[in-house]
Amino acid sequence: MATIKKNNVLTPEYLKQLYWGAINNSQVCAAVSQYMEEELLPTQDFQSLHVAITKHYFTHKSAPKYGIIKQTVASSRAVLELLDEIQDEAEEIDPDVLLEQLEKYLKLTMFQRSYKEIGKIYQSTDGMEAVEQFYKDAEEIKRFSLKQEEFVDVVSTFHERFISNREKHNDNSRKKAITSFYIHKMDEMNQGRNLRGQLSMFLAKTGVGKSHIARHIGTNACYTSGLDVLHIQLEGSTSETTDAYSAGLVGVESRLYESGMINDHAMKQYEKLVEMAAGTLVVRGFPKFGKRVTTVDINNVLDEYQKKFGKNPDVLIIDSGDLLDPAEKAKGKDDVRQNRINMTKEVKDIAGERDLWAVVTYQANVPDPKLTEDESFVLTEHNCSEAKGVSYAVTHLVTLNQTSKERKERVMRLYFAKSRFFPQGEPIRIATDYEHEKFYDPDRTLNMAS
Repeated sequence: MATIKKNNVLTPEYLKQLYWGAINNSQVCAAVSQYMEEELLPTQDFQSLHVAITKHYFTHKSAPKYGIIKQTVASSRAVLELLDEIQDEAEEIDPDVLLEQLEKYLKLTMFQRSYKEIGKIYQSTDGMEAVEQFYKDAEEIKRFSLKQEEFVDVVSTFHERFISNREKHNDNSRKKAITSFYIHKMDEMNQGRNLRGQLSMFLAKTGVGKSHIARHIGTNACYTSGLDVLHIQLEGSTSETTDAYSAGLVGVESRLYESGMINDHAMKQYEKLVEMAAGTLVVRGFPKFGKRVTTVDINNVLDEYQKKFGKNPDVLIIDSGDLLDPAEKAKGKDDVRQNRINMTKEVKDIAGERDLWAVVTYQANVPDPKLTEDESFVLTEHNCSEAKGVSYAVTHLVTLNQTSKERKERVMRLYFAKSRFFPQGEPIRIATDYEHEKFYDPDRTLNMAS
């Protein structure tokens, strides 16, 4: 069995061995797919091969066969030639050796980035913040490993794990708590519980207001709570979403902002209002034309966000979840329901792993439209086929219910069809003001109740 010199990390020789390992070994493929960054690779050909391998891994959760990856890159002669070189030149190497070298390189890369960032912090603060960041980064680099999990001795590691848990808790406590749906009655029911790590899904038939409630949460999380919001738009155009958000921030009709019909004096006042936003609000759209968007794409966008802004968003909004597929589609007679379950489970995992609040809208198809004209009727998992799948992994399933009469009166009923931490309660009646891009009109809602 061949060996690799220890200082040979990321040379063409090593990379050929590494990617041959990724093609033949699922453990190596997993490490390369999750931790190797495309921009670290020396040539465009290696980068293209990396993209092909990682896409296969995240879709199938296994290493690709040589023949499959060759078909995938068949359109590029240069990548094909590189793949042939890898097959001809690579030797059988212990996967642990490959991973040890990759781990070493990744740790050096983490150190270099930390060193650069700490220098910036030191220059712009009194220095102690840089010291704190140094200790934090050093501990992260120390813990980073590509080795498989080992047996954990609970007794001998009792104190060490306690200290680690305390440090993790203290680090998380510095993050702003997320406790509000920005609708008074819903917040009363939530009783200040932190929504980080949770998945809240809003289910409604077409035209009731799924996108409006998504933007309501995004606007208030950014403007009122000072949170960082990432809104991923899977239906409609990105410009429609950004214009609607812009109008909603200052309470004007969306058509006025879209058409540029706001006079200069009013615009200056609105600009001052927008500047008072305490957080950030970023919208990311996806090209249409039949593109299949999966939870892998969502994770990739979050990786891009983290690289650009240095952190994960506090709130992730996906509009609309019925256009989102799981990483790997299920196959079988009950595959539609299973796909819904897999999708929601994977988004819930994203929320937990990245310590954010995930908000997803979802379109309901009601078998009997007459039901929705009854003001005593609310959507639940018992009368809506979509809810049977999506309710499986969500923390909250909130349905938006509205008759044609209520639509004219600009009111609706919100109902917790599922809540993991509190009773469902009665439907919550609210007033809306879509004309001014407001999903929830608190003043009219209060007057309605009185």
